[in-house]
Amino acid sequence: MSSSGGSKAIVAAFAANISIAILKFVAFLLTASSSMLAESIHSLADSGNQLLLLLGGKRAQRQASPEHPFGYGRERYIYAFIVSIVLFSVGGLFALFEAYEKFHDPHGIDANWAWVPLVVLVGSIILEGFSFRTAVKESNGTRGGKSWVQFIRTAKAPELPVVLLEDSAALVGLVFALFGVSMTLVTGDGRWDAAGTALIGLLLVAVAVVLAIETKSLLLGESATVADVRAIEAALVGPGVSRIIHLKTMHLGPEELLVGAKIAVSAADSAAGIAAAIDAAEQRIRAAVPIAKIIYLEPDIYSAAKAAPVDSGS
Repeated sequence: MSSSGGSKAIVAAFAANISIAILKFVAFLLTASSSMLAESIHSLADSGNQLLLLLGGKRAQRQASPEHPFGYGRERYIYAFIVSIVLFSVGGLFALFEAYEKFHDPHGIDANWAWVPLVVLVGSIILEGFSFRTAVKESNGTRGGKSWVQFIRTAKAPELPVVLLEDSAALVGLVFALFGVSMTLVTGDGRWDAAGTALIGLLLVAVAVVLAIETKSLLLGESATVADVRAIEAALVGPGVSRIIHLKTMHLGPEELLVGAKIAVSAADSAAGIAAAIDAAEQRIRAAVPIAKIIYLEPDIYSAAKAAPVDSGS
């Protein structure tokens, strides 16, 4: 992964979620609360998602092969997309189904165990808060001056945005569950529990859709950031390269950038001189943008007809 920060946030989230899932499921067995069942499945799904992110990061480190000459960096995007599917189906749709069942067969919570879901939910909020705090702390090291929305939408490494969205959804979901359980205990009407479960389901479906949309963009192939494009532009022009005719970039993975450009050279230059200019330009690009791993430069004689808009970045 891009740094130990991403892995640290994932491991912290996994430890919190697997512990919370066990506590919530015990609470469900004692109380038959649909909110507790929905939340236990939610935490279990989140735990599986963290394992998927770790697996994706591991598989992405494989060396390029003849079948995959550009490497396996996008495996991280694939596994992040799978996370959105799991969150949508196992988390969101299950919770909505459970809410539907509870509305049609409402029942209260056993008074002998009334304290159990409340204690478990409050404890879960504390544990999720520590996990969320870790994700925020690690994200602050890479998001710079961006807002949280901008960070999630523009991040090229998917792990931290995924954990941030999962943890924030978990905290809000716990509040919904606490609301549903509390109202059920106060009124004795199990439909409040069903309402809390429905809110959890809708929340998870919404988060899953956001994750799917953002990850799909990464899978399709996003250009370099605006800052990296500007750095590449500045590095390209130099001795033997008079201007950029056109430039394209694409992320092959979070830390691997493909750069393709047609550059203007002098008609009077020799083949050896052009080759030396290209080599020097590649060195300048890698020095300016270290993640530019694969670079293809095509020399040409500039004319206005050949010029195309330069990659603007994203």
